[in-house]
Amino acid sequence: MFAALAAAILFAIVAWDFKLAAAQSFPDFILDPGGFPVGRDFLNTWMGGRSAFAGGPAAWFDSDVYRAAVATVTGIRDLAPLYWSYPPHLLFFIWPFGLLPFLPSYVVWCVAGLGLYVWTAVAAGVDRRYWLFLAVAPAVAVNVFLGQNGFLTAALLIGGLANIDRRPIIAGILFGILTIKPQFGLLLPVMLLLAGHWRVIASALVTTLLLVAATAVMFGPDIWMQYLHKVVPQQHELINVAGIKGWPIVASAFVNARLIGLPDGWAWVIQGAASASAFGAVVWTFWHRRDPVLSQALYVTATFVFSPWILNYDMVVFGWVVALLRQRADETPVDHALSLAIWMLPVLMFPLGFAHIPAALFLLPLFGARLLWRLARGASEQAPSAVLLAS
Repeated sequence: MFAALAAAILFAIVAWDFKLAAAQSFPDFILDPGGFPVGRDFLNTWMGGRSAFAGGPAAWFDSDVYRAAVATVTGIRDLAPLYWSYPPHLLFFIWPFGLLPFLPSYVVWCVAGLGLYVWTAVAAGVDRRYWLFLAVAPAVAVNVFLGQNGFLTAALLIGGLANIDRRPIIAGILFGILTIKPQFGLLLPVMLLLAGHWRVIASALVTTLLLVAATAVMFGPDIWMQYLHKVVPQQHELINVAGIKGWPIVASAFVNARLIGLPDGWAWVIQGAASASAFGAVVWTFWHRRDPVLSQALYVTATFVFSPWILNYDMVVFGWVVALLRQRADETPVDHALSLAIWMLPVLMFPLGFAHIPAALFLLPLFGARLLWRLARGASEQAPSAVLLAS
């Protein structure tokens, strides 16, 4: 029933995009009612791909320069504000998309990304009969609508977690590439150190250093200093100024606290408590070897609780988590209900957020607490990993 509902939502979004395309005469960029091109944030990816052939994105770290560049390329002078906020080594993975016109590139981005995510999730332990459950998850619809990179980051995180034990070098490489979205790696060192995955750590460090060095060679040695001095403060500012139009899609405790009207100081106190709890949960979970599926589900959940800036389109990875949990024989009705609530959360955040109801602030910690309770009950079990990528 839930898969059918999600499929209907995804179909409605795609049909709406095509309806907009048929109703407008723009040859390359079609605006949605919010004033963004259809595909929204993919415009950043597409612009980034183009910049790989024009000296890199350093000039765009200045938001005014970037908005002027977007207006020049699109020909749309009153376009809603966009910001370039990605680490510069992302260009190594998105440059091919700058070779196509915008709309064809957006279609390829969505189709290829969805295929990569579903393939990775199935290869990482999800039964093939759940492929539709993965493909029509609400987070998929959100990711397509916003044109974001949730498919890519989900595939990298899933692939890394699934390969930790059998292919540690590959896991480290995937984690190193995942630095294109630093929020996902904040708790990785804690988990890897506690579990003694030294080869994974070494591989991830080498991969990251090589990407940083290659970026400096290609776009100039000062690009990283410019990124740190301009983009990082800009991201901090965006957290505070996004307002009711932007906050509903942010899953963090800080933004959810702001959503219900708490002042900045109290919101940071709540985020601090949430981050400390997530950190402690990861430490306790990985101090000893426990049920691998529940442990990895806990890690993913803790990542979303820990970070002050993580959004609903990043939740594509929860499709894999929920599918793995639904396959287990020990799932109770309570577990199923919580899992499906998390599965639906990326879409629920829109209407609830605009109604000032902080759904993520309650559901994510509740889901994590339930996982901790189940891990505590089965703490002595040494279950073999069920999430190893196929050879």
